[in-house]
Amino acid sequence: MVVAYEALPPDPFAGDPADPARALGGQDADALDDAPLDDAERDEVVADLGDLAVFEALLAPRGIRGVVVDCEDCSEQHYHDWDLLRASLQQLLDEGHMRPHEPPFDPDPASYVTWEYCRGFADATLAE
Repeated sequence: MVVAYEALPPDPFAGDPADPARALGGQDADALDDAPLDDAERDEVVADLGDLAVFEALLAPRGIRGVVVDCEDCSEQHYHDWDLLRASLQQLLDEGHMRPHEPPFDPDPASYVTWEYCRGFADATLAE
């Protein structure tokens, strides 16, 4: 199942002068949203989308639902299903930023692996 970009929820603070994200940095949040990706960033996102397709093809049949990321901002783990991560990366490619998203409800940590695990698994599997 692919989650369409349009299915992602809108930024609840879009255009809001009281956006709490403004307090986190010295730059205007709206200006940051409008900044396009440079060529190197764009190439990285395209490469990540390709890697993601390989990771999902190899790991989803083994019961892995997606990727877990350690968030530096809140010191918690964030769980991203394959479809949501793909939609988020595509949005980053198309718009230069990602909208906030709703995390999975009560995820089973055993069903998610890190990006580094995915890369190692793919490297080992494809080397055989």
